[in-house]
Amino acid sequence: MARKRQRPEAAPAELEMTPMIDVVFQLLVYFIVTIKPIDVITNLDVFRPAPDKNTPQDQKPPNLVRIGVYQDGYTVNDIPASPELLDQALGKVASIDAGQTIMITVSAVSEHGMLVKALDLCAKNGLKSLSVVSASN
Repeated sequence: MARKRQRPEAAPAELEMTPMIDVVFQLLVYFIVTIKPIDVITNLDVFRPAPDKNTPQDQKPPNLVRIGVYQDGYTVNDIPASPELLDQALGKVASIDAGQTIMITVSAVSEHGMLVKALDLCAKNGLKSLSVVSASN
């Protein structure tokens, strides 16, 4: 009778997952850092519309009305003006073009109420395209 050799019972082999997951994350980080993506937007063909032939080519830029608010009074396009004259000038500008740009230059030493008065006159005459700039003098 043949005798069978008994093999010692070994524990089942286990595969450690932690080192494999570490390697996968390192490879993922490596590929993310070293990839050079293709900029798709720069390779797109864009067809812009042709310019409209009905528009006049020589359009003058819009005139800019300059209002100065200083300590001693107002100016309209560098001409001294009283509040009444400023109201008349703004009324005339609004009757010609209500979308006219008004640039208000305010001196640092002028009173705040003078700026508010100029803004109120612009609102009274329906002028809404305003630009307020501070001057150093």
